[in-house]
Amino acid sequence: MLTIYGVYRSRASRNYWLARELGIPFRSVPVIQARRLAEPLAADAPINTRTPSFLAVNPMGLIPAIEDDGLVLTESLANNLYLARKHGGPLAPADIAEEGQIGNWTMWAATEVEPHAVKIILAHDDGIENTPGGRDLIATCVRSLEKAFGRLETHLDGRDYLVGSRFTVADLNLAEVFRYTMSQAALFERHPRVKAWLALCQARPAFKAMMEERLKEPE
Repeated sequence: MLTIYGVYRSRASRNYWLARELGIPFRSVPVIQARRLAEPLAADAPINTRTPSFLAVNPMGLIPAIEDDGLVLTESLANNLYLARKHGGPLAPADIAEEGQIGNWTMWAATEVEPHAVKIILAHDDGIENTPGGRDLIATCVRSLEKAFGRLETHLDGRDYLVGSRFTVADLNLAEVFRYTMSQAALFERHPRVKAWLALCQARPAFKAMMEERLKEPE
């Protein structure tokens, strides 16, 4: 059985969403980020990214990680590409061309969108979004994201999804990265196709089920 290591309030949400889309059984090990704990190595601390048993799974001390029939993978987006490819169906690439496109969009999101999107999320997590420094940081990130949003806006002209005419793992991977930017309403208003595409992805029952579990966890 697939094991997913990581709380839902982390990048593990991507793997939990996909597992639900695929309809495959999985075991959840709720590893929490050590930075969220006062004493992560205390005897009574919950399993976290500095816990020795988890470091045996991922020596980098990062979540998520997955273990599937003895195979361990530790990058959230790559985990999803693997699971979709293994289990097949409409979320997976139908041929080598689609596999290339899905991989291309996933790497694009990881390099061109996520670095800026994460800074926005962390500014909100740290409570600095309304400070002068926080506003400057977010404004810089938004300027950096304009080109990526414009690229996706153009691609979505006349189509609902990224690859083929159906929801694939590419849409799921990108939707989870773009979710980090949702606090920037004006950015989405300037790119209405991106806004509509993200809403379509997030309307899926598997996403809603994942978010329901996520909201049960403490912030």
